[in-house]
Amino acid sequence: MDRDTAQPDVDAFPGPNGRKWVEFHGKNAAPSEYSHEFVWDITREADGPFVTDVDGNVLLDFTCHIGAAPLGYNNEKITDKLRAFDLVEPMKIAGQDMYFGAGPTPEESDVPGSSHLMDKLTDVSSQYGMDTVFLSNSGAEAMENAMKITNDYRAPSKYGVAFSGSFHGRTFGTLSITKSKDVYTRHYPEISGIETVPFCADRGCSADTCDCGFFTGAGSQLRNSLAPEGGHIDPDEIAFLTLEPIQGVGGYRFPSTEFMQEIADVTDEYDIPLVVDEIQAGVGRTGEIWASDHYPIEPDVIASAKALRVGATISRSEIFPSEKNRLGSTFGGGDLLGSMMGTFTLEAIDEYDLLDNATERGEQATELLRDDSPEYVEDVRGKGLMLAVEFDTPERRSAVVAESLERGLLTLGCGKKTIRLLPPLDSSEREIELGISIFLEAIDAVGASAKAA
Repeated sequence: MDRDTAQPDVDAFPGPNGRKWVEFHGKNAAPSEYSHEFVWDITREADGPFVTDVDGNVLLDFTCHIGAAPLGYNNEKITDKLRAFDLVEPMKIAGQDMYFGAGPTPEESDVPGSSHLMDKLTDVSSQYGMDTVFLSNSGAEAMENAMKITNDYRAPSKYGVAFSGSFHGRTFGTLSITKSKDVYTRHYPEISGIETVPFCADRGCSADTCDCGFFTGAGSQLRNSLAPEGGHIDPDEIAFLTLEPIQGVGGYRFPSTEFMQEIADVTDEYDIPLVVDEIQAGVGRTGEIWASDHYPIEPDVIASAKALRVGATISRSEIFPSEKNRLGSTFGGGDLLGSMMGTFTLEAIDEYDLLDNATERGEQATELLRDDSPEYVEDVRGKGLMLAVEFDTPERRSAVVAESLERGLLTLGCGKKTIRLLPPLDSSEREIELGISIFLEAIDAVGASAKAA
């Protein structure tokens, strides 16, 4: 496949082979969320955003597996480095009883393992003074560990603070701080002491005019809930305040400037540990390594995953528990392949100036969308290549996802009526123009169908 000339080409979707694979998978798989009946054929050609399914359909993937494949499929910026290695078994280390090594010293190693990935992560987080990492399997585990270490650091503590619209994972602990769709949280008990305050989206919200309820006219709801400000919560008993710098599942909601300044001021003034969930927005997606870098906040803990291929809880050494209460996990020793992929991704972002590319291509995409979107597109927003298009109704949003797929473009919904677009970080000008033109055609088709009805 020539990435420079490839085009989406869809005959029927899902095709007969795709239906067989979906049926076969469903025989034994527990119920879960599947956005599309898209079955990637790993034996066929794929490159960057272009991928072939089991029926030979060529699709343009503007989801990047919800950011978990930040450079798309079979990207040479990653695969060229992987070809040099004869991989070993096991590629995961159980517990923290062993280390990955390749050669006499870390400096002489050509194989970047978990130690090298942690070194890269502290390097790209040094602006926050972070020097310590714990690796895990997923973003939910990274967040669980963030909650655990801050509770230990602040012991005895009684409270945690989360924001409306947030999504932090599906484990029991993270469900207690997930405040988006109730389908994720209903029927499950919550950790006690979790306080929820409104997330202030960037629609001109300020201390003077605020529709979301965060600013009350007499300060912020967060500040007013604290005992020194007349509230019931002692700040010294707050283990953490957890925040997605840009909300993902909740609808790609971007925070207002005054909201983020207030978060920065309150956490600094009362020394409340700030845990940022960078699982979807981090690792270059917004044009900065961390979405937090766009704002005045100073994170104490960063939770990352997806683009890294492993989970990572990053902080300062004093926040991690003592030897007595140290963290542990079956595969906390590291995943060799995941660590290599994460390291190579961070290296590619630096080597190929992908932060700048994400910024430029994101500006191109938002300009094309804003210039040509009809009136039933209520908002186009984004940072870097973390893009959102909000529609007037959930039904129209879903129809556009379906029409895009028929034309060979993979997209994903989020929030109530928003579509998220996550092209690869190294997308070319041609690929953005191609993907957005298909997307706009789908929007027009849905509009024409509505008028005809």
